[in-house]
Amino acid sequence: MAENSGKILVVEDECDVADLIAFNLERSGYEVLIANDGLVGQDLALRERPDLIILDLMLPGKDGYSVFKELRRDNRTAHTPVLMLTARAQTEDRIKGFEAGADDYLTKPFSPKELVLRVNAIMRRTEASPGAVEVTVGPFRLDKNSMSFYLVGEKVDLTSTEFKLLLFLVERPDSPQDRNDLLRNVWGYSDEVHSRTLDTHMKRLRSKLGDYANLVETVRGIGYRLNVS
Repeated sequence: MAENSGKILVVEDECDVADLIAFNLERSGYEVLIANDGLVGQDLALRERPDLIILDLMLPGKDGYSVFKELRRDNRTAHTPVLMLTARAQTEDRIKGFEAGADDYLTKPFSPKELVLRVNAIMRRTEASPGAVEVTVGPFRLDKNSMSFYLVGEKVDLTSTEFKLLLFLVERPDSPQDRNDLLRNVWGYSDEVHSRTLDTHMKRLRSKLGDYANLVETVRGIGYRLNVS
């Protein structure tokens, strides 16, 4: 019995692949929209405001990376989770996808069951967290509902991944957080590719914290810690 809900946009030029994805997601309870062209997918994303986008990278009209960049520039889709789906299976390609800010990356051929599980994991992570809607620690204030971050009262734009990483640390101040715990919380699981890109995301996050970057400390052999004591 279907137990999920939410609207998912599939941007995939191979019709049989798009239909396979749609069938499995709809069977799991999701509403699915399909676009077989990059430009059409971009327009549909901005118009329909889906809860998640499954984005192929090799698309006619406009390639997936270009579509992704445009979606991140627009306030309507700046924080919409994106799962990149592509035949590019090299580790370097996956790293590039994560460094661009994708929430997940799945290579073809893929298991429909795995895709649904990954979609479920992303959807759970993007739901409003229980407890306080806003969390304030030191100079940081995070609004979970709007995924907005304020640094000493000034709004700073973070990607959804950067927001989730910072929130995990802010909710556990002064306590070292294991790399694997961070990976599982943000991406849903831990593997070598995610471990390598975790440091890249942290580097980008620190650059946005400016004079307060030193509050996010690297704990050698463990992971990271927010030091506000």
